[in-house]
Amino acid sequence: MTARRNTMPAVSPVDDRRGIGLLLAVTVLLWLVSHFRASWMPVWAPWDFSPAWFLSFAFTLWWFFRGLRSVPLAWWRIGFFLAGMGVIWAVLQTHFEYAAQHMFFLNRIQHLVMHHLGPFLIAIAWPWETIVAGMPEPVRRITRHAWVERVLGWVRQPEIAVSLFVGLIALWLWPPVHFVAMIDPALYSVMNWSMVVDGVLFWAVVLDPRGPERAGNSFAMRAGMTVGVILPQIAMGAVIAFADKDIYTFYAWCGRLYPGMDALSDQRLGGLFVWIPPAMMSLIGLLLVLNNMRREQERTAPKSDGSGISSASWTGR
Repeated sequence: MTARRNTMPAVSPVDDRRGIGLLLAVTVLLWLVSHFRASWMPVWAPWDFSPAWFLSFAFTLWWFFRGLRSVPLAWWRIGFFLAGMGVIWAVLQTHFEYAAQHMFFLNRIQHLVMHHLGPFLIAIAWPWETIVAGMPEPVRRITRHAWVERVLGWVRQPEIAVSLFVGLIALWLWPPVHFVAMIDPALYSVMNWSMVVDGVLFWAVVLDPRGPERAGNSFAMRAGMTVGVILPQIAMGAVIAFADKDIYTFYAWCGRLYPGMDALSDQRLGGLFVWIPPAMMSLIGLLLVLNNMRREQERTAPKSDGSGISSASWTGR
């Protein structure tokens, strides 16, 4: 997921300082307004403002748009990237965050977006070269550091990526851990960060459009990864959906947002969100892996000399 070094533009240190100063000023302003004049905030603005989340979004978008000047992307890839960033922002930094803390099924939707939908859309866009191209040189050097490459190489191993993907979902769904995470602000932040980061890492491996030599994993292995995470998620969702007692007592303790929905109904609906949408997304991911494999085969296939039948004659490409 690193960019080609010969495409990197020279970025003015003055522009970097101005950009950083502007982002820090906006961060301070949003923090002051959210803490002392929260009623001024529109529904799409931060409900519980997090400087760390805001700066991570802001720097990523800044580097992405600056990188487009040297590593341009197709309009649809830009759209997928912005959509992925947008839906993650929506469930983490808008009033939806409050709702997700008071209904289990909304909390499951939040994690579904953070761990599946948002990272999935970002990985389809494959924006990594563009983002790195927009970074200041000192930050680029960090992305190329041997330790960073070792960590990324480790988490990109299929067995590690699948274990982390499924294991983190199971960890935060384990009722005793879930309860503590919801009442401990520090652990709650760790939970959310782990969902987003792990989701991006997993889908970046699975939806890598490059051939096996550059990607480090075969298309068959990537297809196997999408299938391998389906059954554990179905099992977790089924256990929750068919439970005959309230196993997530935090939401009764803090007060549900919709009093008309009882604990078991909330829990069963949440179990369905653990069960069905992730399985459907894995199947979509499998289709995308197969499409990437077809495109790579067409790219590397010997040119037809006209004596045989090429795939272009019946695929239209």
